[in-house]
Amino acid sequence: QVQLMESGGGLVQAGESLRLSCAASETIFTMGWYRQAPGKQRELVARITTIGSTNYADSVKGRFTISRDNAKNTVYLQMNSLKPEDTAVYYCNAAGPLSGTYWGQGTQVTVSS
Repeated sequence: QVQLMESGGGLVQAGESLRLSCAASETIFTMGWYRQAPGKQRELVARITTIGSTNYADSVKGRFTISRDNAKNTVYLQMNSLKPEDTAVYYCNAAGPLSGTYWGQGTQVTVSS
């Protein structure tokens, strides 16, 4: 059973930055972040593979950067120029073809206008 430990999140004003971190208990091919706002479906924010391939939601391109430290099995999400519409619970996700899919407990990000 893969364990995911999230950190970061909090309350910031529009235009400010936050960084989320997620450490996995073992190496997983793809790690990333999803978010879910009240009344909305969970959506992909960004993800990265062990070889550095990335995907971003259109809404965060140019503002968010995902990175990964494979030696630490840790993924980071640097969020800049935050907007009120970025407010959501952010969930770490880890998935691999053999390991299955795992979710973190979620961390709240709130951006005030």
